[in-house]
Amino acid sequence: MNAPLADLTFSLVGPGRVGRSLAAWAEARGARCLAMAGRNEARGLATAGQGLLLLAVPDAALAAVAAVLAARPQAAVALHTAGSLDAEVLAPLRAGGTAVGSFHPLKAFPTALTTLAQARGVFFAVDGDRQARTLAFRLAVAWNATAAEVPAAARTLYHFAATLAAGGVVTLLAAAEEIAGRLALPRSVVRGYLKLCRGAVAAAAAAQDAGRPVADALTGPAARGDRATMEHQLAALTGLEPEKVGLVVALARETLLQKERAGGLSAEQRELLAWLASRA
Repeated sequence: MNAPLADLTFSLVGPGRVGRSLAAWAEARGARCLAMAGRNEARGLATAGQGLLLLAVPDAALAAVAAVLAARPQAAVALHTAGSLDAEVLAPLRAGGTAVGSFHPLKAFPTALTTLAQARGVFFAVDGDRQARTLAFRLAVAWNATAAEVPAAARTLYHFAATLAAGGVVTLLAAAEEIAGRLALPRSVVRGYLKLCRGAVAAAAAAQDAGRPVADALTGPAARGDRATMEHQLAALTGLEPEKVGLVVALARETLLQKERAGGLSAEQRELLAWLASRA
């Protein structure tokens, strides 16, 4: 019961943070890693007879690595972890009988996360050949993670949306930190912003868990339709960091558009949206 992957042997190309994490999770559930190779060492790797060849190399290097690997017999299934690319980037491997697929973890890996508990609840985007998809879903189940098919046509914007959900949030926090620094505010204010962000994300998660739109958790003057406060804030920002005014106007407009999508706007919110549009 504790080793649902005991019959799985695999090799890893790309032992960076993502690759080492997934390899550790697989080994924690009974799988055996027979070889690890960097992308520049892939030419000599032959994994025939193994169940899985896991490729965790940068997106831009994946096609070249797949072409090199295709010169030798490889595992029954090859999965790559690239977010923006679908299974077809591994198509050269099919000639040798390898089923190909994608297995992208929707998670930040600031370091290698090698504890199995860190896999719990992680979402994996899957596509590819039937055999590859079957193994991808099996891995997710073994790790108490979740997985769903994200088809090729959706991959580019799926990955872009992921950068909004993670990188975009951090970018906005960094901008808030910069403004606090320009105002000579203490570092504890920035810690307060971080705590505020955690609370907002928790509220968004609660809305999603309850089957409501994430936009139900939107707060602040733009979400309320408070034009007077928005005008005052934008005027102050123009004096301090005018280059950020366009960002704030665009963000406030998107806030109101998301509120509209989630359930409609009040008269005050519509008035603010029209005013913001005139400033865009």
